Amino acid sequence: MKKVLITGGAGFIGSHLARELLKRGNKVTVIDNLSTGSLDNIKDLKKSKDFVFRMDNILNEQLMEEMIRDNDIVYHLAAAVGVKYIIDNPLLSIKTNIQGTEIVLEKANICGKKKVILASTSEIYGKNVDHKTSFRETDDRVMGPTTITRWSYACAKALDEFLALAYYREKKLPVVIVRFFNICGPRQTGRYGMVIPRLVKQALMNQDMTVFGDGTQTRSFTHVNDAVAAIMKLGESNKAVGEIFNLGNPHSISIKTLAEKIKKLTKSTSSIVYIPYEKAYDKGFEDMKHRRPNIDKITGTINFKPTYNVDDILQDVVEYFKR
Repeated sequence: MKKVLITGGAGFIGSHLARELLKRGNKVTVIDNLSTGSLDNIKDLKKSKDFVFRMDNILNEQLMEEMIRDNDIVYHLAAAVGVKYIIDNPLLSIKTNIQGTEIVLEKANICGKKKVILASTSEIYGKNVDHKTSFRETDDRVMGPTTITRWSYACAKALDEFLALAYYREKKLPVVIVRFFNICGPRQTGRYGMVIPRLVKQALMNQDMTVFGDGTQTRSFTHVNDAVAAIMKLGESNKAVGEIFNLGNPHSISIKTLAEKIKKLTKSTSSIVYIPYEKAYDKGFEDMKHRRPNIDKITGTINFKPTYNVDDILQDVVEYFKR
């Protein structure tokens, strides 16, 4: 049995991770300020004697030191997430994503060099123009201008990675960095710009299904169950320490095709409506045309292979919203 701390553990990925860790006999402590997480995600977990929830902020240094000292490993998932949330809350997002991570790393180091699994993002790669290219962990990054708020998230998470690797190289702190590529599944909300839950909800309510841009942009989607299984394996792997891993599904789909699949699956009478980016977000908004991971590294390290395809994901999300 391990004692595990999950920052952001009432969020979408964090709550799924907490549930699976408890099933495997671990003691799990969650800290979450509920800015994007929800008590509904963990209400069943609170019945377990091996589960502790603290509603607080990772910027609370004294509390973080106490919690990290009392646990064996930290899954640092707490962050400001979602394109819409980042654009609406730029200052808070930058502070949370940079200062919060620095606190976690510093406290993990002074409390016995506790292992930290750091959640990063595919946004790290920035803009891409070649849909045939899948990103490798060592690829160059191409960022948009600082006048475009969305790129602040990519830059903040990049600084998180630099901080984690600096702690590994200088302090020998065991860290593992995981770049998530569009993790989806039950309990994900569309409130902060996540495309699948937003489109599914619109389809089930027979409302206009809003696709931003022209719909030709492509994404790859990963089931949260696959993601949770992978990050637990990375947490157990000695080979993963000091490394960065893409975690995603190497098969991509256009957002237009995704919307059509959802409409068909739900038997919806909705119309698919295309909304210009500037109307959906802000003037001058920039998007990534394509985003697909190369997963050779994570496959070679922990034998990761996605077991769910996009149709499986959509089926699970539709059933969740129907319930």
